[in-house]
Amino acid sequence: MDTRQQSATLAQVAEAAGVGESTVSRVLRNHGSFSAKTRERVLSAVERLGYVPNRIAGTLASSGSPLVAFVIPSLSNIVFADLLGGAIGTLEQAQHQAVFAVTDYDAEREEMLVASMLAWRPAAIMLAGYEHTERTVRTLQAASCRIVELLDIDGTALDLAVGFSNHAAGRASAGFLLERGYRRIGYVGHDLMRDTRAAKRHASFRDALVENGAGLAGEEIHPGRSSVEEGRGALSRLLARHPDLDAVYFSNDDMALGGYFHCLAQGIAIPGQLAIFGYNGLDIGKAMPQPLSTIRTPRAATGEVAAKLIVDKAPPQTVDLGFELITGATA
Repeated sequence: MDTRQQSATLAQVAEAAGVGESTVSRVLRNHGSFSAKTRERVLSAVERLGYVPNRIAGTLASSGSPLVAFVIPSLSNIVFADLLGGAIGTLEQAQHQAVFAVTDYDAEREEMLVASMLAWRPAAIMLAGYEHTERTVRTLQAASCRIVELLDIDGTALDLAVGFSNHAAGRASAGFLLERGYRRIGYVGHDLMRDTRAAKRHASFRDALVENGAGLAGEEIHPGRSSVEEGRGALSRLLARHPDLDAVYFSNDDMALGGYFHCLAQGIAIPGQLAIFGYNGLDIGKAMPQPLSTIRTPRAATGEVAAKLIVDKAPPQTVDLGFELITGATA
């Protein structure tokens, strides 16, 4: 026999508190007029009965949802933790609740997760980048919520976009190394098929070198996720094939930190024998014995601005927050 207790209802809470259901709803949403005494009675009844609001029912019965869905590639990458951190404060102040799902850089998984999130009728859905499957695009275009594409502006937004140009970041990285006099330049990165933003930086970096008569002298691309460990191993393999490199551009700071550790272990002087340049501007890069030369991206600001656009019901637009080139001491 199923002995589970059925969930308390809004009507039961109202009866226990001696108020109407609309008053209970106002108290739980913390919106509208009610006295402190009424609030205390309602919350006491909620606690006694163990009442949990039916959010999806509330969404269907009202004109708006409190949910804002994030479909992000990774939680192990601090970039997306910073992004969420920047958004959540603004959303909570506006009575919105963030929920998220992780794609692991898999476009087909993103397709499934977008459909799943939209089933909850969120006020908005936020995704990384512009590159989605055709089915995901059709699903998003048919949705009744706001769409925000994050961390990229190199493309055409479906609705709102907040971020910076990855193409420009790749070119700026190449320009910095060329201006410093480096000519035998290599690249170390992770899976460019999955991480489309890294692929844009890689392509623009390579093109900028060619346009200036240099070209990539060698590259090592790890087929999986980026990590400090993989950065160290990838640089070791690259230098084994191209020992005459004088600089290496890494797809992100995690990989660059691994490359730095390889140089320390092998006694390779930085930047005397080999210059290292990263991407993202993570805090750990500033704490290195030689602060990492890199590009700092506005991750938290991207989340905050995106949340504010949703809260303010802004018209469709693309917001370029730019990036900052950090000279550092490794290049």
